[in-house]
Amino acid sequence: AINCSAFSKHLLESEMFGHKAGAFTGALKDQKGLFEEAGNGTIFLDELGEMALDLQAKLLRVIESGEFLKVGETKPTKVNVRIIAATNRDLKKEIEQGHFREDLFYRISVFQIQLPALRERVVDLEILAQHFTNIFALKMNKKITTIHPDFIAALQQHHWNGNIRELKNVIERAVILASGNELQVNDLPVEIQFKSTAVTSKQLSAFSLQSVEKLHIQKVLNHTKGNKAESARLLEIGIATLYRKIEEYKL
Repeated sequence: AINCSAFSKHLLESEMFGHKAGAFTGALKDQKGLFEEAGNGTIFLDELGEMALDLQAKLLRVIESGEFLKVGETKPTKVNVRIIAATNRDLKKEIEQGHFREDLFYRISVFQIQLPALRERVVDLEILAQHFTNIFALKMNKKITTIHPDFIAALQQHHWNGNIRELKNVIERAVILASGNELQVNDLPVEIQFKSTAVTSKQLSAFSLQSVEKLHIQKVLNHTKGNKAESARLLEIGIATLYRKIEEYKL
């Protein structure tokens, strides 16, 4: 597997195709590239849309001819590999903007699989959240066995611009913060807690002062992670008044 966005253009070329000793500063000995290592196997090019245009030309040559030139070498090396590529870019738009070769696009797009964004398959969130919870609970030696329904509901209201990677990080953070055997809404980042609370507010009367007060108190409690003394200080009310409001609004 090669992440095409993780290397500079020259390092990526060396990583993909290898180099001869002395080809550039630091090239002390011959090195095989990953295409050669993957001979008679499969190579996965992640973030293909990030690849420089001149490297795209070399990749096209490998696909077309089954051979490539190592950095600093004049004799081609033959190779037989299957290529799987992935990108989060719209390659047709990249072609229009001159960032991606049209001939390479049609050469690699023999078979396409479209993966929907996480926000388009919220039904998967609970399963994925439980999966990552199991992984991180084991890693951190915590006995977390369940996830509160409100936690899942909050996840389902988030936009997930970062897709699976973002969800994984959010769950790892929640497991770190969890104090019991269940993940709670308060273990989530504040922005996800507030978004969930904002959705709840749509169900309340827009003209009810009580509804606004209840929502504001809930936000402050979420912000302080349930610390009632700190919440009372931020709300500028007495602690006894806060306890009465919590009981009144069933918070």
